[in-house]
Amino acid sequence: MRIVTHQPIFLPWPGFFAKALVADCIVLLDEVQFPRGRGWMNRNRLKSDSGELWLTVPVFKKGRGLQKIADVEILNENRWQKKHLKGIKQNYVHSTYFEKYYPKVEQIYQKSYKKLVELNFEFIKFFWDVLSIKIKLVLQSELDLSGKGTELLINICRQFDNAIYLAFPAIKNHVDVYMMIKSGIQVNFIHYVPPVYPQLWGDFIHNLSTLDMLLNCGEECTKIITKSTGLMDVSP
Repeated sequence: MRIVTHQPIFLPWPGFFAKALVADCIVLLDEVQFPRGRGWMNRNRLKSDSGELWLTVPVFKKGRGLQKIADVEILNENRWQKKHLKGIKQNYVHSTYFEKYYPKVEQIYQKSYKKLVELNFEFIKFFWDVLSIKIKLVLQSELDLSGKGTELLINICRQFDNAIYLAFPAIKNHVDVYMMIKSGIQVNFIHYVPPVYPQLWGDFIHNLSTLDMLLNCGEECTKIITKSTGLMDVSP
């Protein structure tokens, strides 16, 4: 079985789904540490007539110390949902697939969420459906696992009978790949070139949220991402 892992980020970029499209199972790492600085767990980018359009979900940080992703709570004291929806509608109302997908996006935003992971998982499942991804979707918290970093990834693979682990080459900056190989885990790298596709508003911007691609390209998204993705062997 081919396994990939990723944090359950907010409105994921196409590379997130590129990993899923070459795997048999993805484990969402909801029990690892929530980044203390700026990251992608609670924010992502779309596009506007003036450039990048940042959408940020406010979360409780002050006084919380180090938090697991699964424990992070949304700060629901302002009208952030309406601000997000207003930004999406204003900048994508003329996109080809706005009328097809915006109602579901709006529906997701209008639900009540206490935990950030609940919102992120809801959007991930939405993309799973519209991109016709069939692989198994598993939360780390659903598994009986221990360890951090490389040890955690090894234990995840062993949970699935020493599965083949797939990852982007950049993982070498954070994980001991050869420790995984010495532990009996086969590792393959995913070759991914961020695709160029039709966008609104001037010059193309790479690696926006997949929502940008979806509203502009609709059912072609899966083909676009697949054509940009392949696998490479890792030599010991």
